[in-house]
Amino acid sequence: MSMRDFPEVTTVAGTVRGRREEGLAVFRGIPYAQPPVGAARFGAPRPVDRWDGTRDALAFGPPPPQEPIGPEGAPAGDTPSGDDWLTVNVWTPDPDPAARRPVMVWIYGGAYKLGSAHDPAYDASRLARENEVVMVTFNYRVGVEGFLRIGGAPANRGLLDQVAALEWVRDNITAFGGDPEQVTVFGESAGAGSVAALLAMPRARPLFRRAIAQSVPGPLFSEALAGDIAEALVGGIGLRPTVAELSGVDPGELTRAGAALGSRMREYAHRWGPVALTLTPFAPVVDGDVLAATPWEALARGAARDVDLVVGHTRDEFRLFRHLDGTLGHRVDEDLASLVLALFGPAPDAEQAYRAAFPDASTEHLFELVQSDWLFRMPSVHLAEAHTSGGGRAYLYELTYSAPAGDGTLGACHALDVPLAFGVYGGIGEILVGPAPSPQTEALSARFRSAWTAFAATGDPGWPAYDTDRRLVRLFDTVPAVARYPEEASRRLWERHVFAPLPLTTP
Repeated sequence: MSMRDFPEVTTVAGTVRGRREEGLAVFRGIPYAQPPVGAARFGAPRPVDRWDGTRDALAFGPPPPQEPIGPEGAPAGDTPSGDDWLTVNVWTPDPDPAARRPVMVWIYGGAYKLGSAHDPAYDASRLARENEVVMVTFNYRVGVEGFLRIGGAPANRGLLDQVAALEWVRDNITAFGGDPEQVTVFGESAGAGSVAALLAMPRARPLFRRAIAQSVPGPLFSEALAGDIAEALVGGIGLRPTVAELSGVDPGELTRAGAALGSRMREYAHRWGPVALTLTPFAPVVDGDVLAATPWEALARGAARDVDLVVGHTRDEFRLFRHLDGTLGHRVDEDLASLVLALFGPAPDAEQAYRAAFPDASTEHLFELVQSDWLFRMPSVHLAEAHTSGGGRAYLYELTYSAPAGDGTLGACHALDVPLAFGVYGGIGEILVGPAPSPQTEALSARFRSAWTAFAATGDPGWPAYDTDRRLVRLFDTVPAVARYPEEASRRLWERHVFAPLPLTTP
């Protein structure tokens, strides 16, 4: 093979060798920070050491420690191994420094406890090849390593990893044909929550120009709550949540402790309130340093007014979780009144307000609506409104297209926008779309990809900016439309709600 089949690029730390794949130059597993192990474990990311010669960048780096996924609880057989968790991957039409193409940087989701850039759902080749953008994905620490509140360690280490990856993009992406002045960060679920957090972080703000947040989760932790969760998690294995006690513990033991706590979160409802409903003991912590304020508060103050923002949600967010836990199509056991009380506190009219707003909805549908609104729909709308009130420009969307898999019962569920945005159907796409996309799915995916890449290039996704007078949004469906925000009943119910850091309810 010729040198053209294995293009080389010189980064700040050294030269890397990639591979030509279907018209793209692809580089995988480039370290953007030192491995966070040994003395560096639980610390902020540190600059990568320089290397001599040429380093092969042909394979994804290993994922950070996390709970195993799958029916047998075992990781996939092709999962990379090792401790070099902090790596980036680049897909570029041409690694020519003169090209200066728009850059899109993906941040994966996974409840802040799962995820890896080697997931086939995040194959960025189609976006880069068909839309002439430089695509970047990367790994960041999740779960205990990235988000548990540990004494003697910085909070939100996963967010600090993301900042370090964006600094790598700033310093190196020109050599790959990208424009460091035209960087768009985008992510879904916990990835969208990360995007929202980055908007609120002064140290991250100079590193990107535009942002896309797909299904922003509302829960963020207060220091008191995060500390209590950490005590419960490591207390289960007889330890205290400090660097001194945890730095020598095998990561697998800590991820198992996190999984064990996640399976019995409801036992802590009297202490942790609505967090006990989420089945994940991890979220960013409003610690006063790394994350000084919630994204809603920071954006309303104008913290990111110079950043263009696309934000939105799916219509039936929570239905995916009911499908995964086997309750979809069955009567829910949970008491709706207790759920509303957990989310809203002592507001005796909250359940009646929901029933009045949706008089034809069954209790099961109301249960799903309340969860969808609290977890994703209303946090996303409030983020758009906060950004607008702070002087920024926001574009709101809702996905109303029903997932083709599941005989239509999945609806427009959580994560369906991931395969549509990437135009690939592995990973979660196979669950929601099926083995092969229909022409309708492909057409909708093309609209998603066109909107996202146009926004990355120009700041305009192709529909009017959101304002509180007209409330116009893009509805993504078989027949696209621009219309007034369709979830007005929910929006009014949540109009005065403040997405504040969740407290420890019982000390």
